[in-house]
Amino acid sequence: MNIRKALFAIAIVVSMLASCAALAPSSSNRSFGGGAQDMAVAPQAAPEMEKMVAQESAPSADFSTSGVSADRIVIKNANLSIVVTDPVVSMEAIGKLATGMGGFVVTSNLYKTTTNSGIEVPVANVTIRVPVAQLDAALNQIKAMVTDKNVDILSENVSGEDVTSEVTDLESRLRNLQAAETQLLEIMDNATITEDVITIFRELTTVRGEIEVIEGQIKYYRESASLSAININLQAKAAVEPITIAGWQPGVEVQKALQALVNGGKYLVNALIWLVLFALPFLAVIFLPIFFIVKAIRKRSQAKKINEPKKEA
Repeated sequence: MNIRKALFAIAIVVSMLASCAALAPSSSNRSFGGGAQDMAVAPQAAPEMEKMVAQESAPSADFSTSGVSADRIVIKNANLSIVVTDPVVSMEAIGKLATGMGGFVVTSNLYKTTTNSGIEVPVANVTIRVPVAQLDAALNQIKAMVTDKNVDILSENVSGEDVTSEVTDLESRLRNLQAAETQLLEIMDNATITEDVITIFRELTTVRGEIEVIEGQIKYYRESASLSAININLQAKAAVEPITIAGWQPGVEVQKALQALVNGGKYLVNALIWLVLFALPFLAVIFLPIFFIVKAIRKRSQAKKINEPKKEA
């Protein structure tokens, strides 16, 4: 009967972990349910049983609050779109760059597109991973492949995600599960009834499965934080060059006209903002008192004109 009581306590501990998993963030959410449901031999909780459960589950609080790392874990990634002379050559150079920095190529894709003039040009897309300490250096070397940085760098974005709280939560749950696994192994060593052994083995399998899942999540977060991903889109120079007709570039003229339109609209909107927020209130403060003074003077003069004939009569 003591073995069943201890087993029941372990089941409650695992059920509490299941509740924590249900409330955890979606990025690290896992269900610990199933352990308590598979317990077919758990008796009803008597008052003395509740005391024993409290004693069995108390050590888990120590595991959940100790050994928490104070280091921040940040996943940094980057996206870059550039124009190069030959995307194929640049893609190979980027792969060698990643390998030389201690990283690797995740994916690479090469295809062709047709320009407005009917010319087929190559386009490449490559994703690499480099050590996070080499992220800025890798971006600078990739951007150095373009001819004109002011024109050929189409877009650049570097993002960071702090996953410290997710990793801390996973590590806390991992320690609790490892403590439950140790207790289950001790109970199994002392079990003599076949039914108890089968039930303990079933619960132990569930706990070990959850341990492997959480260890995998922690490994993913830490590897993602140590190796930054860079996604590079490589476009050929010929694909973005403006159309030229006998030395005339209509595309450039269209861009200039649109830019002039935008500038004109910007100046107009700025003028309206100054008029509404500054000029009108300023003029109202000055002219409203004058308006009321003039209006009062006119009323007095009109009242005098009306009263003068009455006095003569």
